[in-house]
Amino acid sequence: MGAIRVTAPASTANLGSGFDALGLALGLYDVVEVTVTESGVKGTVRGEGADLLVDENHLVVRALLATAGALDLELPGVELTCVNAIPHARGLGSSAAAVVAGIAAGYALADRELDDAALQLAAGFEGHADNVAASLNGGLVLAWSEPGPTYRAVRFEPHPGLRPVVLVPAERSATSLTRGLLPAAVPHVDAAFAAGRAALAVHALTTWPDLLLTATEDRLHQDYRANAWPNTMRVVRELRENGVAATVSGAGPAVFAATLDGRLPAVVDTAGFTVLELPVDRDGVRTERIGTNSR
Repeated sequence: MGAIRVTAPASTANLGSGFDALGLALGLYDVVEVTVTESGVKGTVRGEGADLLVDENHLVVRALLATAGALDLELPGVELTCVNAIPHARGLGSSAAAVVAGIAAGYALADRELDDAALQLAAGFEGHADNVAASLNGGLVLAWSEPGPTYRAVRFEPHPGLRPVVLVPAERSATSLTRGLLPAAVPHVDAAFAAGRAALAVHALTTWPDLLLTATEDRLHQDYRANAWPNTMRVVRELRENGVAATVSGAGPAVFAATLDGRLPAVVDTAGFTVLELPVDRDGVRTERIGTNSR
C-alpha cells in the first residue's frame, strides 16, 4: 500500500451564533505522512504537539485505525511523520484536523474516495461535525445531526473577498472545560436572536459581507465563557467596536476576525496575541501517494 501524505486544514467554528453548526476552513495546515510497516506503531512529531508520543493513543493513529476497521483495511503496522502548524487547544480545529488526517490516510491507503461515512467517523470522534466537516470539505460548512446520531453537512463557497485574520494567544483552553460553563437553557429571546444571526451569517459569509458585523453577533455562548478568557473577549469587543466582525474561534481562546482587507485597526491592543492573516481553505483535506501527483 506504500505511503500517503495528508494535508489537513485548520478551521474556526461557531462564527458567532452558529454554535456547533457553522465552520470555516482556514489556510493553516498539519501535514502527516503515513507509511505502512510490518508491525507496530511509531513516528515523530515536529511543530505543535512535538511532545506527544506517537503510539496507539495518538489521535491521528486512533482515527486511522478506526477507519481501517470500517473499511476492512489490514494495517500490520504504521509509521507517522507529523509536521503540525495548527496551534493546539486554541479553538482552531487542531483535534479535528488530526482526526480528518487519520481518516483521509485510511481512505487513501484503501484506494477509496472520501464519502459520507468519513464524516460519520470524524464527527464520532468530536461529538459534533462543524470543525471536521470544514476540514474535510474546505470552505464554509453548515453541520447538523439527526437521530442515531447521524451527522450531516453541506458546503457553501465563501465570498471571494473574505480575508480572515486569526489572533492566537499563548494561553490554552480545553473544550471540555469551556463547554461546562454553558447553561443548560437560554432565554427564548436569545435563542431566537441566535437563530436569526446564524442564518444571516451564512448569507454574509457567502454573498453579502457588508452584513458580517451584524451577522456574527452572539448571545448564545461567548458571554457565558468570558471569565475563562477575559483577554480574548476584550479583543473581540474592541475589534467589534471598531467595525471588525470578530468572534471567539470555536471554544477559544483564539479570536477570529472576518475582514475584507486582512487588516486590523491600529487602536486595538493585540499584545499577547500572534496575529495571522490566513486565506480561506477552499479544498479541504488533500492526500497524495508520496512521489506521485495529488489525488
